[in-house]
Amino acid sequence: QVQLVESGGGSVQAGGSLRLSCEGSGFTFSTYSLAWFRQAPGKEREGVAAIDEDGRTTYRDSVKGRFTISRDNAKDTLYLQMTSLKPEDTAMYNCAAYPGYVVSALETWEYNYWGQGTQVTVSA
Repeated sequence: QVQLVESGGGSVQAGGSLRLSCEGSGFTFSTYSLAWFRQAPGKEREGVAAIDEDGRTTYRDSVKGRFTISRDNAKDTLYLQMTSLKPEDTAMYNCAAYPGYVVSALETWEYNYWGQGTQVTVSA
């Protein structure tokens, strides 16, 4: 079955960097659209960045220029490089997948497979 396993979260100070990874298994990774979402306590889940089968990327405005999404299809792994982290980036980060192209890349309803998440905490 489809599985997504995130790693790489942790605690950092503002201005620091982290790289999240999401390893997929049980499906043909290269043919899926992939995305990172996050949810902070008391807030709704929001899309952070997405990448389709062709490598085209989409970012939410608040992370543009700071976060970079990428994929390595040979390793069945999705990445999120996060730099210049801010306290407002604190959240549980999940990766998500959909078999094919999506229309609204940062909307939760586009994706039907989800990982368990990895916590990112940024202190001021």
